[in-house]
Amino acid sequence: MINEKESDLDNSDSLDVNDDNMGNRQSIADNYEYVMYGKLYRVTEGSGGREKAELQISFGGLLMLLKGDHSHFNKFELDQRLYLLMRKV
Repeated sequence: MINEKESDLDNSDSLDVNDDNMGNRQSIADNYEYVMYGKLYRVTEGSGGREKAELQISFGGLLMLLKGDHSHFNKFELDQRLYLLMRKV
């Protein structure tokens, strides 16, 4: 049996980023080449001895699917806002 939760993905919680408000303050984003802000819109949990789970996150049309053991995803919540930080290695 699969338990699935899905949000409505409305745009009511938009992020307003204004460079003028940042001034000369540094943020963790300064250490990365690419930063995206998204919303967790679907959580799918499997059943059985070793439970698998899937998280689906939308970054304004760019979708990401994470698969893994349910125990690794227990701190994520539906409609949670997330940042994806990427840098070159």
